[in-house]
Amino acid sequence: MAEVIECPICGGCNSHFKQLQPSIKEYKISKHFPHDIKNSEEIINKILSCEHSCFTELHKFEKKIDDLTVFRAKIDGVHIVYAINHKKMLFFLRAFKNFSDYSRFLENNKEIENMANSLL
Repeated sequence: MAEVIECPICGGCNSHFKQLQPSIKEYKISKHFPHDIKNSEEIINKILSCEHSCFTELHKFEKKIDDLTVFRAKIDGVHIVYAINHKKMLFFLRAFKNFSDYSRFLENNKEIENMANSLL
């Protein structure tokens, strides 16, 4: 389990994300993401700026899949899945209102890898 460390911006970032955040070079958005959640650009900016004010969870480490580190944020009951690869690219993959759909997606490593790789 990743250590939670104090962050001057948010008060408690996951150490996995905190280590990777400064080196993020760019981000990509899957074709599904804007359809999954309203105001996707606003949500992305809040995740990138580490703004905890409206999230119940932010930067929760989920798992490592080869060179991808997968995280989750949760806002208004919506689970937002994003990942960072070894080239320090951030991928906003999907957002799910239904926890079962989110769990199924998270279990499918191949789908997550394929989705991230298709954005390269």
